[in-house]
Amino acid sequence: MMTEPSIAGDTDRRPPGRSAGRSAKTKLTEIVVVCSKCAKRQGLKPRAVRALLKKAGKQDGPDAAGARRKLCIVESGCLGPCPKRAIAVATGASLAAGRVVLLDPAAGPAEALAAVLHPVPRRPPPEFGPNTALAAVRPAESPPAR
Repeated sequence: MMTEPSIAGDTDRRPPGRSAGRSAKTKLTEIVVVCSKCAKRQGLKPRAVRALLKKAGKQDGPDAAGARRKLCIVESGCLGPCPKRAIAVATGASLAAGRVVLLDPAAGPAEALAAVLHPVPRRPPPEFGPNTALAAVRPAESPPAR
């Protein structure tokens, strides 16, 4: 195997004006991951959920910035929960929160898009602690030990 000889100063082959850290802009607004096992279990054809969400994204009007919502729907293996009558779906925001959204397969396009992109926030767990901070008690004032 032959390699090209290296010329001094030729180590940086980037075009002028490009930085070392690379990033790319995309027109996608959200990436949605769909469990293919759940879709198969519900008797849906392959890519049926993908078609449903794509259709909903196209029917949805432009967002606040005036751009259309462009979704990237990816089918994957198992996402964890295996519901009996739902499909497990995840987005970047739901995965960051450690959640997987369960989607009803009989939902319409608008309902499906709303359930995936705007899930119902979870209520905070109830707090059973004291309402006020406990005051420190001196050992002389504490009740006798039994």
